[in-house]
Amino acid sequence: MPDGADRTGPQESAARNVLEVRGLRTVFGTRGGEVHAVNSVSFEVKPGELLGVVGESGSGKSVTMMSLIGLLPSPPAEVREGEVLLDGEDLLKVTPSRLREVRGGEVGFIFQDPMTSLNPVFTVGFQIAEPLRRHMGMNRKQARARSIELLELVGIPGAAGRLDDYPHQFSGGMRQRVMIAIALACDPKVLIADEPTTALDVTIQAQILEIVEDLRAKLGMAIIWITHDLGVVAGIADRVLVMYGGQIVEQAPVHPLFNDPRHPYTRALLKTIPSVTGERAAKLQVIEGQPPILGAAPTACPFRDRCPLAFDRCHVENPAREIVGPEHDAACFHPLAKTGKDAA
Repeated sequence: MPDGADRTGPQESAARNVLEVRGLRTVFGTRGGEVHAVNSVSFEVKPGELLGVVGESGSGKSVTMMSLIGLLPSPPAEVREGEVLLDGEDLLKVTPSRLREVRGGEVGFIFQDPMTSLNPVFTVGFQIAEPLRRHMGMNRKQARARSIELLELVGIPGAAGRLDDYPHQFSGGMRQRVMIAIALACDPKVLIADEPTTALDVTIQAQILEIVEDLRAKLGMAIIWITHDLGVVAGIADRVLVMYGGQIVEQAPVHPLFNDPRHPYTRALLKTIPSVTGERAAKLQVIEGQPPILGAAPTACPFRDRCPLAFDRCHVENPAREIVGPEHDAACFHPLAKTGKDAA
């Protein structure tokens, strides 16, 4: 299936997916020229689904998701093409005031570093209550009561007594819980989590992941989880997008992706994960070379210079995503890439 192809009619597609992204392109203007950070990205998210987005740093994961709801500074960022359909409404065509309603209302966003995302001069109670008053029309008393409920929901003990505390009075894990509470304040349809556990120790990471899973079960929201940690994705995701060079190179349900990866980049990523089976582990592999410089829209496979399977066509044409299994597609020309593990 070519990247961006629509398998269904508009009515059927809108009924099944809470979010659809079609042909998204985002470019940054710099002194050295344009940087094509997101190149014809297309995907969908179903209600209640947890979609994992993985790839190396610089692969376009965060820029893609921030492009959806206008979180990138413009200039230098510019969304050149595409559609972002939230329940059928194109967020790239709405007014700035409508987009502000969507942000924090229908779409929640958890940022990577809560210490820089939370305002240090306002109490956490004020920061949780602000979207409740702006988007939900609550008065001060109602917003405070709901803020306590939200802090309790994300597992902060003594919630009522902590509303008037400032971010620096919370640990890293507790600050991240506050960020989750803010993102959940208005019962969003979609929650985007941008590497929210990266700066936390493994025990706190596990607690945050458990909270998110519990909240998804209780609230039924769709979640997009951006990460470079494939172990996290294996444990929580329903489906996974693999990004490289500003585009999606493979997407599949989580078990087929891990058990039968079809793109050379996906297989290379999986070989960098240490084994925890107790067996004597083979030497971990590294992906030789560097990610591509995105100075122009890709006209060839972005992984070609690092791929052991690359041949002539890879250097002159950018492959479209093609179906390689049930709900599984990959962007690769090489026939060995469609035979699973044996192609490695």
